[in-house]
Amino acid sequence: MTGVVVHLFEGEVITMVDRSNGSRDAVNPDAAVKDPDDWVTGDEPPTAAQESYLHTLAREAGEEVPDGLTKAEASRRIDELQAETGRGR
Repeated sequence: MTGVVVHLFEGEVITMVDRSNGSRDAVNPDAAVKDPDDWVTGDEPPTAAQESYLHTLAREAGEEVPDGLTKAEASRRIDELQAETGRGR
């Protein structure tokens, strides 16, 4: 699978895709990264994968996960906890 950027996120395979031409973006994987404030679905509840990973990171950091987070808030908290636990990019 040459030219495909694949990330494994808590058991889910996430493939970076350039939607402008349908090709997979292997040159710049950050091209598909959007600020959570710009997400159309950011106000929705977190995905099951986000919830699972967030709880794993929080447990490692000795912190609690607040109830009622949105998908965007969960993403930001995951980024913070990744940096704190050393699991960051």
